[in-house]
Amino acid sequence: MRIFSTRKLGFTLGFGAFVVISTATSTLFSHSNSEPGISEHENKNYFLTKSQISQAQIWQNPVIIPQISDLNIISPNISTSTISQGGIPVSYPVVDEWQRFKFSIQGSQVFSPAKLPTSNINFQQRDLLTVLVNTRNYFQNHADKDPTIFRRGLLGTQGVSVQDIVRTLDFMITILREDIANNRITRLKNPDFINDNFRVIKWTPHNPSDRGQKQVRITKYAVFEHTGSRTKTSTYNIPIYSLKDDQIADKFYTRYTKQDVLSGIYEPGGKEYGRVQPLAYLTRNGLEEALMQGTILINFTDGTQAFFNVDRNNGISYVRGLKATAQQRYWYFREVDGIKGYGHNINAKISIKPGVTFAGDVLNMGLGRIVVIEDTRGGRQHLQMGVIADTGGAFLPNLYQLDFLAGTFKNRQEFTQHIRQLPEFATTYFLVKK
Repeated sequence: MRIFSTRKLGFTLGFGAFVVISTATSTLFSHSNSEPGISEHENKNYFLTKSQISQAQIWQNPVIIPQISDLNIISPNISTSTISQGGIPVSYPVVDEWQRFKFSIQGSQVFSPAKLPTSNINFQQRDLLTVLVNTRNYFQNHADKDPTIFRRGLLGTQGVSVQDIVRTLDFMITILREDIANNRITRLKNPDFINDNFRVIKWTPHNPSDRGQKQVRITKYAVFEHTGSRTKTSTYNIPIYSLKDDQIADKFYTRYTKQDVLSGIYEPGGKEYGRVQPLAYLTRNGLEEALMQGTILINFTDGTQAFFNVDRNNGISYVRGLKATAQQRYWYFREVDGIKGYGHNINAKISIKPGVTFAGDVLNMGLGRIVVIEDTRGGRQHLQMGVIADTGGAFLPNLYQLDFLAGTFKNRQEFTQHIRQLPEFATTYFLVKK
């Protein structure tokens, strides 16, 4: 999850002769995911069992996969005659993190067929393979719990199905494994191989507040190291909390803003004392960094260290343009084993790697979409490949921005120096296996 600036900020689907169809309220999990949102629109969610989602079935039975229909939440002002063309939807209803309809957009406004330029594509092979496998596993293991991943999203206007996305992940995983096993530079770095084997779809950003934006904005996020204490001290006096599983039935935590929490409601003498568990104590700056980035690496004063990731929020939306200390959204954390991205709960979140991970609008663009960004450095074209495997409040909805996971840094100065070499805007492409 990310909502950071520079910023940032679960399938496959099988196929079988039957599908369990359930009419329900579709839920979205924000940030790398947050508390489920409340939908104002009733959708048909098509669920598949794990047994229907094996990799073998993908190749042996490549049929169209039932998925949540985006058209079920379309604006009543849109004529159905403009909805589809040859069975492919032309218009797409963009929704926010609570799945409320915001506006409709024509796919042709955002996407067009393209070819990658001739420069080699940059990425760390093993890191990309790790994120591809972890994202693919999310589709496999959480299809029955996270209907959001069945949304075709805006790419559905280009005839791209969720099945196509999973086939793309599987193909890339196979190629990377073969090339790594043979100790060679992967074919996925060769633009000719990409152009021959993938549909390349150029993304033209749609930014309602900046109609002149021609390229996708590439913000950057990071995991920062901060010193902290396992007990409260005069220096480290701002806690991060974990919700107790036996205390959340009434969702009491949705009644309080960040400012309420900082006033001491969970501390001794506070009216909700004992309902949460303090995990660590930071400075105020450390807290704001943790809330902004979604993950923090704490170096404790006792010589130990641990990663902590956001778990659930208080249900208050992130407000773009409002300074961090004034935001009312508050996140509760859990200790994790590394950097985490998208997931419908804390235990399901995808383990991600810097340099090959983007955070983006998972609800409208989709999870597991393969992205290549192109910019010019020193007069030469530079291509970078990654996976949309994370999201955040600032990306719901957001059809003009991606957030690049830059790495783990000791401080903001180190981070700032690193990202100077990275583009602020880039020509951006989606790759879909032909």
